[in-house]
Amino acid sequence: MVSLVLVLLGAGSVYAWDSANKDEIAEGVTIGGVDVGGRTVDEAAALVEADLIEPLDRPVTVNYGDEHFTLESDELDVRADVDGMVQAALAVSQEGGLPTRVWRYATGGLVEEEIEPSIAYSQGTLDDFIKGVGKNVNQPAIDASVEPTATSLDPVPGQNGYSVKVDALRADLEAAVQSPHSRSVKAKVDKVKPEVTTDELAAQYPDYIVIDRASFELRHYENLELVKTYTIAVGAAGYDTPAGLYNIQNKQVNPAWNVPDSDWAGDLAGQVIPGGAANNPLIARWMGIADGAGIHGTNDIGSLGSAASHGCIRMDPTDVIELYDLVDVGDPVFIS
Repeated sequence: MVSLVLVLLGAGSVYAWDSANKDEIAEGVTIGGVDVGGRTVDEAAALVEADLIEPLDRPVTVNYGDEHFTLESDELDVRADVDGMVQAALAVSQEGGLPTRVWRYATGGLVEEEIEPSIAYSQGTLDDFIKGVGKNVNQPAIDASVEPTATSLDPVPGQNGYSVKVDALRADLEAAVQSPHSRSVKAKVDKVKPEVTTDELAAQYPDYIVIDRASFELRHYENLELVKTYTIAVGAAGYDTPAGLYNIQNKQVNPAWNVPDSDWAGDLAGQVIPGGAANNPLIARWMGIADGAGIHGTNDIGSLGSAASHGCIRMDPTDVIELYDLVDVGDPVFIS
């Protein structure tokens, strides 16, 4: 009878001990890295508020080289469920049967449990911020190109571009937004290679025409190598052949001549002279460039090597036929 009384008295003490600890979080439990073990619900809530939530009011910064991009917490509308986190910590503290809990109280055992912080924020704001970082950091690759001069085609090497690793940046930012300690993120980038490299440059320009007005020469390049130089005539004073970089816009065999409505055209002004007609100065071939100017054959061979035309580039008929068959619409034409 005495033994039964002692057991009942012991059981009552055990229940009382367990009841006394029901509002206390077990040792070893953390919330977002904040140690709340041995705290009451109210104490844990105050600690989480001070050590986890209040630091989240600080801005988050993304760094890339010497550039810094800042996201303020009020823009993110950061919200935290402190009560929910504390109740989750209390719940894991009460897991296990009565003997397990009492044994833990008696031995000072730990409940090694990390409660993930329950923090919400505006995903739209974060998305916009990431886009803004990308807009400032991203650099498009620059294709290799050609810098034409009157006497050469000089290769210009391509340049690599850079593109922010968006998924990595998002993951790092989401971690930083919820961290009371690490509020700084380094943006990582992918290298973007140019579509046209220096090695591929020659294939990019199978044909290239350079017109040197000063020396009255047209140079034809194949794969950036000079293959032939032709003597030409260019625009006379007041009718200058337009300088700049153009392309062959169109090609015609024995082209008709749409006579400009200009004083120099005399009675022919505004007329269309059929191809091959005696009074048509566009002989054999036409390669249009820009603003009515083009490359064509001429019967006035004596004008070659001088500034004699009304803006067009004149060539010997044999030469213009040869060139016509070598180039295509879209090929570049540089006039120096």
